[in-house]
Amino acid sequence: MTRIKCCGMTRVEDALLAAELGADAIGVVLTARSKRQVSLRQARAIVEAMPPFVTTVALCMDDEANLVQEIIDTVRPSMLQFHGNESDEWCKQFGQPYLKAIAMGEGAAALYQLHDHPHAAGLLLDGHGLGEAGGSGKLFDWSLMPRDLKQPLLLAGGLTPQNVAAAIHIAQPWAVDVSSGIESAPGIKDHGKMREFIAAVRAVVMGGS
Repeated sequence: MTRIKCCGMTRVEDALLAAELGADAIGVVLTARSKRQVSLRQARAIVEAMPPFVTTVALCMDDEANLVQEIIDTVRPSMLQFHGNESDEWCKQFGQPYLKAIAMGEGAAALYQLHDHPHAAGLLLDGHGLGEAGGSGKLFDWSLMPRDLKQPLLLAGGLTPQNVAAAIHIAQPWAVDVSSGIESAPGIKDHGKMREFIAAVRAVVMGGS
């Protein structure tokens, strides 16, 4: 079964609905480079509202180490997600499980990055370009998703209720990550789109037609 992460949460009610609908994880964005940035206080309120067995992910992008540590201490997410040029050595210094985003805007040329973070719990392949923030809604060629990596791969970038089934069949990811595809405005989730997206993912049988 393909797992689901709903990212860019800014409101407790949106995150709660995602959990109720069966999302496996929710994400909060703490970096100032994102239009979905929330404060430490907002992020903690969202994380604390989550029921058991829903993974909470705090997203950073080329932020200072002291801010990342403050996020860990204040927000207490289940794991971190790094979206910038952070090295494996830098990411692992916090002693927390983490996801590393790979900017696939370059297409196949970006695949060299997949071996740069051996300590990452998973790699998130997103459609944005190198140096750009995630949540851009940009697609990339799903057939580029490798099948031979030991690390779980998450698919992101331009996913919607209408295309996520096709994306899963082509890429066969461990999980899908959605943000703009379930929004009415940046950071404001459309509950109808969220329901449709999660239902579409749950209806897919991996390896089916």
